[in-house]
Parts: sequence; structure tokens; C-alpha cells
Amino acid sequence: QVQLVESGGGLVQAGGSLRLSCAASGTIFINDMGWYRQRPGEQREPIASALRDGSTTYADSMKGRFTISRDNAKKAVYLQMNSLTPEDTAVYYCAARTFGGAKYWGQGTQVTVSS
Repeated sequence: QVQLVESGGGLVQAGGSLRLSCAASGTIFINDMGWYRQRPGEQREPIASALRDGSTTYADSMKGRFTISRDNAKKAVYLQMNSLTPEDTAVYYCAARTFGGAKYWGQGTQVTVSS
């Protein structure tokens, strides 16, 4: 089992930045850690992911303003978000996939960007 706890969400003005953190616990080896978001009335969408070897991938629409990073020693993944706009208002979720293919989700953290 893997437990994921996100933190760092909150209210920020347009143009501002936030850094989300996600800490994993449990004894399962994690391969892929990533971030998703779900905007009001929309489906959950991927933002970025980071493999254990440090390689990263981004959804095309998320490139440029979002940066994912990972600390394997801390079993943590981070999302730096810059130049935020009200359209970035969403619940942001951390996800992890083990080497066995099982996927786990955090409870989500709310990010609200005011205009």
C-alpha cells in the first residue's frame, strides 16, 4: 500500500506562484510519481510525471509554467507552478504507480487563483 499526502495548495493572486508537495509513505517501491488536476466541471487531466530515474514528461498544455521534481530519498514529488491564472483553479492530485503497476491517489489539494 502507498499513502500519498499533498500539501501547498491555497489561494494565490493571478501571476503568482505555488509549490505543491506530495509525500508518499508505505513500503512499496514507486516507479512513477505525478500530478493531475481537476478543474470545476471538468475531468481530471494529467500535468506531469517523474520516473524514479529522474526522467520527466509533461502534458503539452502544461509545458512552460509547471515544473515537476522528485526526491527519491524522501519519497516525495513536487510541482512548481508559475504565472498562475484563474484557469489554473482546480483540485490538484498526486499519483503514484508502483513497479507492479498499481496506482494510488492522494486526497487532493485545492488551488484557487484569484483575478
